[in-house]
Amino acid sequence: MISFLDLKKINEPYETAFQEKLKLVLTNGWYILGKEVETFEKAFAEYCNTKHCIGVGNGFDALVLIFKGYIELGKLKKGDEVIVPANTYIASILAILQADLIPVLVEPKLETYNIDPDLIQEKITAKTKAILVVHLYGQMCEMDKISEIAKKNNLIVVEDAAQSHGAINNQQLTINNLNSAIAYSFYPGKNLGCLGDGGAITTNDSELAKVLFSLRNYGSEKKYHNEYIGVNSRLDELQAGFLNLKLPNLDSDNEKRRKIAKRYLEEIKNDKIILPFWDISNNHVFHLFVIRTENRDKLQEYLTQNNIQTVIHYPIPPHKQNAFSEWNALSFPITEKIHNEVLSLPISPVLTDTEIDFIIEILNQYN
Repeated sequence: MISFLDLKKINEPYETAFQEKLKLVLTNGWYILGKEVETFEKAFAEYCNTKHCIGVGNGFDALVLIFKGYIELGKLKKGDEVIVPANTYIASILAILQADLIPVLVEPKLETYNIDPDLIQEKITAKTKAILVVHLYGQMCEMDKISEIAKKNNLIVVEDAAQSHGAINNQQLTINNLNSAIAYSFYPGKNLGCLGDGGAITTNDSELAKVLFSLRNYGSEKKYHNEYIGVNSRLDELQAGFLNLKLPNLDSDNEKRRKIAKRYLEEIKNDKIILPFWDISNNHVFHLFVIRTENRDKLQEYLTQNNIQTVIHYPIPPHKQNAFSEWNALSFPITEKIHNEVLSLPISPVLTDTEIDFIIEILNQYN
């Protein structure tokens, strides 16, 4: 069976270094917010070309804390509306709700799966104060257009980059220089993944960063002095150590993903399979390679029978989830079409040429 994602194989080259890092952390005897976290925050900020990086417990917390940080600064208030793509993973929407804000769903483009900038303006009301963009599957959103809309309407832009480590281009940097903030997840299956939960926020907004450093640590900048009602969401010292070992290889790993994607795009030739759109100018990092087909169950079963593991990202759109029963009657036809048809193929830095050849061959034989 060709695994969808072989995490053991991905982490195998680091095994000795991981063990040495564990020993170093044990020897240092400092387990929370120590040198490993400090080193990673500095390195990841430099990698992302931003002033600040705040290590947090996970990607979900990263989003929640960004919104809460803006609330503390008076730039958002409870009950404000936040534009968000209708087809995102539910965590993006849950983060908005967790911060006592109101999500407003907007359809994506069918070609890119990312939020359609042309549909944002019509959803903006007097209560709209922010846009949460999600760089889904590793492809950047159209940030130039979204930036113009944000400027025109005086909106904050928050970026969910949980799936797009390294997909940083001039568009994203432009947004980030508008004092926005970007949330990352280091869940093990991400392009940059640790061995447990982990997350981070990057920003050029020094005022926001100062608040976030406190919020993640019980609202405290100085021990036992609490300025805000904060939470306990700190990037673990050991996970930061593992990330310090893996970060230098992120770009080369992303390049391997792109090479596999290029082969898929050039060599999969089957009218029943719709291949993903790739705008080569935006540095897609292919966290996922997502195809579409009208009869997904049939194709997935065919691939399983041929020992190729696939995953559906995601089978049920947020507005059809039981958790959001008040939205169940809403209609988002593009979102629903995407969720009914998408199927993710194996793509990772450890996929072999032989495995890629086989996947392409089997897909081309599908009828």
